[in-house]
Amino acid sequence: MQRSFIARNPSVLIFLAALALFTILVTILAEGAGAGVISTSFVKTLGKTLCLCLVAVAMDLVWGYCGILSLGHFAFFGLGGYMIGMWLMYARTEEIVLSANAGAALPMTPQELSDGIAAQIFGVVGGSELPWVWSFAHSLPLQLLLILLLPGLIALVFGWLAFRSRVAGVYLSILTQAMTLALSLWLFQNDSGLRGNNGLSGLQNIPGLAEVPQATLSLWFLWASAFALGGFYLLAAWVVSGKFGSVIRAIRDDEARVRFLGYSVEGYKLFVFTLTAMIAGIAGALYYPQAGIVNPAEIAPIASIYLAVWVAIGGRGRLWGAVLGAAAVSLVSSWFTSGQAPAIPLGFYTVVWTDWWLVLLGFGFVAVTLFAPNGLAGLVERIFIRGAK
Repeated sequence: MQRSFIARNPSVLIFLAALALFTILVTILAEGAGAGVISTSFVKTLGKTLCLCLVAVAMDLVWGYCGILSLGHFAFFGLGGYMIGMWLMYARTEEIVLSANAGAALPMTPQELSDGIAAQIFGVVGGSELPWVWSFAHSLPLQLLLILLLPGLIALVFGWLAFRSRVAGVYLSILTQAMTLALSLWLFQNDSGLRGNNGLSGLQNIPGLAEVPQATLSLWFLWASAFALGGFYLLAAWVVSGKFGSVIRAIRDDEARVRFLGYSVEGYKLFVFTLTAMIAGIAGALYYPQAGIVNPAEIAPIASIYLAVWVAIGGRGRLWGAVLGAAAVSLVSSWFTSGQAPAIPLGFYTVVWTDWWLVLLGFGFVAVTLFAPNGLAGLVERIFIRGAK
């Protein structure tokens, strides 16, 4: 009798149970629930961390299991943020413009409303008209669709061109990094239609929910982020199980042999690359309303390198390891870079951790690579296996 998917993968059930328990505990202790033990700002930090864990799962699927070291997946993450950010800014600005003209003798015409919204949004970059990239910004369903379609389409086209040319290894990594750099440089320009270096701001103000306090909204986003992480973790675990998972792991280990056996290597790689780009887009769409702002710096190549570091530290080839690495680095980074870590006076020099965090992260990455090549997940497994013995 064939066992069920969960029975064959008990770690999935353990992960989902731990995620549910974590979400419930944070909800009970949060300021929005009345307990006040966990502040609203920290609830947002936890919600953003869950989104980073989700994009780390996508990165582990494409790199840890399929062997494609993409240095561009955070660009898909940022694109998801831009897509939802456009609707948030448009709808929120529409409310402001309508409220400002509520006492006028005549209601605004659609053109006057559009002009007023454009002036509010693009006045900071010297513009007064809505660019063509904002054509669907008025429609939430269309922008939600673009969160999936835009990263997916870019990944599909890029992957098809790269994989059919059999670009692999470090050359593919360089190409993905070049794609990310080109996108970020374009977004930095004011005439990109996305406000250049200013980015999209005020995203924490959800249209139609002005009366709902941020403490409550932060919990809603935490729940949505946890639900997305749990759902896509389950999807990723299902993808890597069975024959499909065996094939993509074989592609990672010996692509030439898999091709010789008659498998469509390019098709498998393209599917995984496109799927993970779409997952990254969804993660970004949940992250940036909690962050409140998205700008081109978020899409810079260094962000995708950080993503690879998280997965490597957590332990690539283990989905829960990617989650562990992203959560650990994200939370420790928040502590060090927010000024909460106490400075260390040495007499001749004072160590301020906001200046030294990246150096510490680099040392941590080197240490994990040298002494724990399987990452934190490998260490946890070793401890539990030894403990069981």
